[in-house]
Amino acid sequence: MSNQVREYVPFRGPHDPCPPIGVKTYVVPPNQFITFQPMNLPQFPLPEALRAGTLWPALFSPYESKWRKEASR
Repeated sequence: MSNQVREYVPFRGPHDPCPPIGVKTYVVPPNQFITFQPMNLPQFPLPEALRAGTLWPALFSPYESKWRKEASR
């Protein structure tokens, strides 16, 4: 897993009628770790930046669809 993906176990009360949910995940966007834009930040080449959706590799966050993983099972 990426270092941007975090995990937690939701609270389950003693009288909760629903089946327990195991581990849930969420993504912390990389812009939360960069407080200001440093000078001379490396940049993607233009064609790659268009595919990545950002000019700077430090702000790139790949998206992995959970829906497609479940559909392929």
